[in-house]
Amino acid sequence: MVVETKKDQKIKIVFVRHRHKRHWLAILSTKIDLADEEIVRIYGKRCDIEVFFKMLKHYLNLERETQLRDFDGIIGHITIVMSRYVFLAFEQRCHDDPRTLGSLFYACSEEQQDLSLVDAMQRLLSLALDKVRAAGVIAESAVLTIVDAVMGFAVDMLQTGKRLSHVTNIITAS
Repeated sequence: MVVETKKDQKIKIVFVRHRHKRHWLAILSTKIDLADEEIVRIYGKRCDIEVFFKMLKHYLNLERETQLRDFDGIIGHITIVMSRYVFLAFEQRCHDDPRTLGSLFYACSEEQQDLSLVDAMQRLLSLALDKVRAAGVIAESAVLTIVDAVMGFAVDMLQTGKRLSHVTNIITAS
């Protein structure tokens, strides 16, 4: 349904009904040429992004954990918080989501595997190490110890995922 506002702007309204309840959701779009399905798909993605940021802010202390005025510090803090989210989401999917263990998940993972998690973490930590070296604030041995601990944890998480997939393959084969 296309309507016009008081300021002569055309808006498309798409009504979506809940599958199991009688609740309705009205989605507004200023792009009236989009198909209803496309408007609903875009809304779903935006909703997922909003949930992601709510998790970061409320549960992983994105805004409350530190007060930084330095751009590099802010980027580093955001990176650490998002890394926490990725690890927690991975752990939750391994234990709670049966779709994670299916062939579709692995097919998608192989398709998108430009850079492995370990490689990405190594690059990220090496950039952080370069910044710390340049600043000269912390002893390099302390930083290397932290990097080793983080990479060891990342490798353990990945090995746990591989073990879970191996056990699932054994169970489905029998």
